[in-house]
Amino acid sequence: MRIAFLVDTFPVLSETFILNQMTGLIDLGHEITIVSAARPEGQMVHEDVQKYDLVSKTFYHNEPQNKYVRAGLFIILFFIFFYRNPKAFLNSINVFKYGREATSLNYFYKVLLFSRLGGFDIIQCHYGHNGNLAAVLKELGIPGKVVTMFHGYDIRRAIDSGGKTYGPLIKNADAILAISDHNFKYLAQFGFDPAKIISHPVGIDLKRYRLKDNGAVRPLTNPIRIITVCRLVKEKGIAFGLQTIAKLVYEHRIENIEYQIVGEGPLREELEQLVATLKIKAYVRFLGPQLQTDVFSLLSKAHIFFLPSIAEVLPVVLMEAHAVGLPIVATRVGSVDQIVKDKQSGYLVASQDVDSMTERLKFLLEHHEEWPVMGKSGRAIVEKNFDVSVLNKRLENIYRDLCSKGNK
Repeated sequence: MRIAFLVDTFPVLSETFILNQMTGLIDLGHEITIVSAARPEGQMVHEDVQKYDLVSKTFYHNEPQNKYVRAGLFIILFFIFFYRNPKAFLNSINVFKYGREATSLNYFYKVLLFSRLGGFDIIQCHYGHNGNLAAVLKELGIPGKVVTMFHGYDIRRAIDSGGKTYGPLIKNADAILAISDHNFKYLAQFGFDPAKIISHPVGIDLKRYRLKDNGAVRPLTNPIRIITVCRLVKEKGIAFGLQTIAKLVYEHRIENIEYQIVGEGPLREELEQLVATLKIKAYVRFLGPQLQTDVFSLLSKAHIFFLPSIAEVLPVVLMEAHAVGLPIVATRVGSVDQIVKDKQSGYLVASQDVDSMTERLKFLLEHHEEWPVMGKSGRAIVEKNFDVSVLNKRLENIYRDLCSKGNK
């Protein structure tokens, strides 16, 4: 099959769940094209981007910014490429139906790109707003089954509007992928046809993760490493995590710990200031963004994974932590409980409940014998439910089923 991935930014170091789909489908023999809204500058990229030569497969759907250049090129390009898809090109400049998107030539340049790339069997969109765009392109006349996977912020964005944000997609979607029970519930409430909503989680490449020997029964001479991997944004609740570390140190006199925070984001400076205010600088390390291989290494050397989120859907990083055998303390938000089983592979606590976070971390810090038991349980959960090689074959079957239905 020819499959177009419609994404926000590519390539990026994060969003490995999207990259795993791309590379997995290539391994299964399919042709992948990436259509991105933005091109990152000067960022580290995952090694698979080079291994699979994905940059050469990536195209950007932005029209010229200068309106005179945009208009001048339109006249030339319209007549050169019109024959490839007359219906779509004419619809793209229908100002009576599409208003500003037509007069600005925004839709024309997107139709132009897809027409030049050739037809696709599947247009796989990540995040609802990209699904909206693909749904409009389908309405304009661009061929391909529109499949959209919702994640986190796109669900939160629609909750206040009751899903009206995704009107075009509700009308024209061929399939909607719900990565969690949490998402499935909201997508049905938004008005998507339940028959088109398919439960399909994201996953990880288990071949990359080796179950570690926690060494839990042996005395630890070095600090116990508690690790968080995330973007430094409000939803991740890192401020509550830092307050938890402060309580462990100053109220419970537990000082043989090192809290490692892996990732970057707009709250970095604010969180570093909070570390100074709480007087825990000696116990906290901001490690910044890391290549995936370095993240694997840090996880394998850590002892406990901690995710104090305020909002989540189905965090891939929890799958990664369990894959290497780390016990987890996380908040009971979104569908986190589909990954972390309370008192079996870790502990779940209420969001923003610093006292409960402190209690559960304190217990794990004092009961090393629980680490390997919880670690093996977590690995088994990921193997059963989140093996990306299994999920990609299932995704392939979803695509084939859609294609077999033709234009129905």
